[in-house]
Amino acid sequence: MYPPKKIIYIGNQLRKGDERTLTTIDTLSNHLRSEGFLVISASAKKNKAARLLDMLFTIFIHKKGTKAVLIDTYSTQNFWYAVAVGNLCRLLQLPYIPILHGGNLPTRLKKSEWQAKKLFHGAKINVAPSYYLLEVFQREGYQNTICIPNTIETKKYAFKHRASVLPKLLWIRSFAEIYNPLLALKIIEKIRELYPIATLCMVGPDKDGSLERCKKYAKEKNLPVTFTGKLSKEAWTALAKDYDIFINTTHFDNTPVSVIEAMALGLPVISTSVGGVPFLLENKKDALLVPDDNTEAFVEAIVHLCNTSSLTKVLVENARRKAEGFDWENVKHLWDALLKD
Repeated sequence: MYPPKKIIYIGNQLRKGDERTLTTIDTLSNHLRSEGFLVISASAKKNKAARLLDMLFTIFIHKKGTKAVLIDTYSTQNFWYAVAVGNLCRLLQLPYIPILHGGNLPTRLKKSEWQAKKLFHGAKINVAPSYYLLEVFQREGYQNTICIPNTIETKKYAFKHRASVLPKLLWIRSFAEIYNPLLALKIIEKIRELYPIATLCMVGPDKDGSLERCKKYAKEKNLPVTFTGKLSKEAWTALAKDYDIFINTTHFDNTPVSVIEAMALGLPVISTSVGGVPFLLENKKDALLVPDDNTEAFVEAIVHLCNTSSLTKVLVENARRKAEGFDWENVKHLWDALLKD
């Protein structure tokens, strides 16, 4: 019997108190283990310098027999973790695979062009979770890029049939300016002029002080908004049954898993048409797409959904079918082919 193929997975596994924010490194690591891979991951260190050292040390001590190093690669400050890890992998002649995250990575390619070229051209392959990033990377000359989408387990998302909807709005994301949470409050402020019963629930942790700004705005305007803070997946998917429309207000995006999850639950999605979103959603087929930072367009889309039950039915049924395409049972074959090669 052959020993399992060893994979090192580098990314952020951070805790806040006793809570765990599950990210790609958690879900994909577990999926790969279920496929028979030996996965060693790093790092859970809170201190940034200690985290980087732990990442590099993990690679160095486990380099023998490693098939590949997976590197979660972001557009923000964490980009430099990926650069350092890539440098070590090339020095040790270890094949590495950046997994691309963040709708703003195209900006990083230009802002840090020299480091990006070393990192991405030196990779065995770059894995984009969306055709948006795939197109961007290949257009910038990174032909060693393929698309393997993010995954969900659709069996964990109970589909609710909504024959018609009311403006009971659900927003799920981290509270950060890049995701434009304040727009959700402006939407509920406007829509309740037409539908006094309208409500909004906002789920997610604070990232840059946006949560307090949103709470202040909601209080000043006396808006019917519930702020839950961060919830477990089980908690927010149960909560979703009480709401009718999912709104995604982001300025930048790649392939947001929260949107795919909403589609799986049967929530009609209204989203800004930014970044990778038009590569994920098709307007009037499985979602409604509106311009960035446009309150009026969101309100019009909500009213249209509330007044057109036939459209709601088409959107949610098509969206559920699309979400099922992201199930691990479908996506795992792509990872198997890449890592067992």
